[in-house]
Amino acid sequence: MRTVKAFDYIIVGAGSAGCVLASLLSSDPGNSVLLLEAGGEENRYWRMKMPVAWRDTFLDPRVGWGYSSEPEPYADHRRIPVPRGKVLGGTSSVNGMMYSRGHPPDYDGWRDLGLAGWSYAEVLPYFRRSEANWRGESIYHGGSGPLTVSRHITDRVLYPCLIATAERLGYRHLDDFHGAAIEGFSAPDFNVHRGRRASTAARYLRPAMGRRNLVVETGALAHRVLFDRDRAIGVEYERNGELSRAHADREVLLAGGVFNSPQLLLLSGVGPAADLEALGLEPRHDLPGVGANLQDHQSVGAVFAANGPITFESKLRFDRLALSVLRWQLLGTGPLADLPVAAQGFLKLRPDTRGADVQFLVSPVSMAARSWFPGWRTGAGHVFSMANVLLHPRSRGRVTLRSSDPHDPPRILLNLLEAPEDRETLREMLRFVRKFFSTAPASGLVKQEILPGASLQSDEELDAHIRRSVATAMHPTSTCAMGVDREAVVDAELKVRGLKALRVVDASVMPTIVGGNTNAPVIMIAEKAADMILGRPPLAPARLPS
Repeated sequence: MRTVKAFDYIIVGAGSAGCVLASLLSSDPGNSVLLLEAGGEENRYWRMKMPVAWRDTFLDPRVGWGYSSEPEPYADHRRIPVPRGKVLGGTSSVNGMMYSRGHPPDYDGWRDLGLAGWSYAEVLPYFRRSEANWRGESIYHGGSGPLTVSRHITDRVLYPCLIATAERLGYRHLDDFHGAAIEGFSAPDFNVHRGRRASTAARYLRPAMGRRNLVVETGALAHRVLFDRDRAIGVEYERNGELSRAHADREVLLAGGVFNSPQLLLLSGVGPAADLEALGLEPRHDLPGVGANLQDHQSVGAVFAANGPITFESKLRFDRLALSVLRWQLLGTGPLADLPVAAQGFLKLRPDTRGADVQFLVSPVSMAARSWFPGWRTGAGHVFSMANVLLHPRSRGRVTLRSSDPHDPPRILLNLLEAPEDRETLREMLRFVRKFFSTAPASGLVKQEILPGASLQSDEELDAHIRRSVATAMHPTSTCAMGVDREAVVDAELKVRGLKALRVVDASVMPTIVGGNTNAPVIMIAEKAADMILGRPPLAPARLPS
């Protein structure tokens, strides 16, 4: 057993939150920081930097954990993939790069649960501090933060057509999903910096890695948190087949993500005592909420055949694609420096939700798209692919241990469609998609419905389609949830309840999932956590228009 020198702070996980923490905590040369990452260096893979290649990136087994759910009892007992990044930057290095915060009622709901400091007015300053938004500095946006938020270049034909359709159906055309209004249609923003992926590894960690007080160890799999009675004092981890122990003089910070943070707590004897004993683990601290309350945005796709060669498929012809790769490498511009998204809508379908409850994303490309050339191989065809995302699911899952071996992946039960309301909302969303593409001028863009298929009309038929096709938007949260009740894992300062010098800082602390993509909220959480850890006063709440 190798003993590593002591550090002030040990961070487990160099993902969306861990890279932020490492950068901010080490900005004071008086703090020594050890950052442990089970994966490798993100800059070894050039394609990871290319925005349009994101789908190939998140499916690449070299940079992912390879997790799948247990057989899902309400989704035809399918095992559903749950990709997570295993690389510097974590999932921010493999995701779709969409910048979205959720909506003000999401955070006000956290405050209403008794979590002081987490209202929208109180978290907005941390969103602003983190970002360099293309719109510049405003009450809603930051202009000089580390995280680049870039403007999506919209198609000159498809985007106006889709927006005109949305307006005909009574929806607003927004210029910003994070301004005064949040429901309506617009183009999304992306975390892209000069044509390259703006992960937290690129924008937070890399600029800090030259500091003498920051040590980053890759290929380091954490086995357990070390304790002295009720105080966390370090981490035991494996690197190159050798076990090491590192001591933390101040705090241990878990930032392994929604699946790995609860797994590490459980392996360390923190969690439901009976479950731990059943696996031969000695319970150190009985905390029943560890791994519970798992939430994710459920998603069902729809596909329409395009009315002619009007989609991104044309740009994937091999000769054009080769020129685009060269343009991207030399200039960081062109179709490969952005993502093929035609338009996005945040909509309210259920009267009992606060804010938008579904996300409607239109992509002018097949999810099976590939390069093609006449006489060589065919492409996937000209289609429009829709992601229909349920933003506030009622269903709840759980993360548990498969065994006491840290190398074994955790058991992940998403429990998709457990709540009947979730299935009902997804069904209504499929009907909305049909209504949208039967309304002019969008009706002129398509010629037929491919999925679910026009023959499926009844509730029963659509429900069967949902069961066999539902997946997630890959936004898991809440397995180490903040709260004030017995099920809470951490308090409002992200400290593990009943223990000292141990915090969790990642998406697992969200008590309820936010109504949008989760990467930006995780970065906000880490920004706010850094002030808490360093004993700094919180940023002043934003003064919002009434």
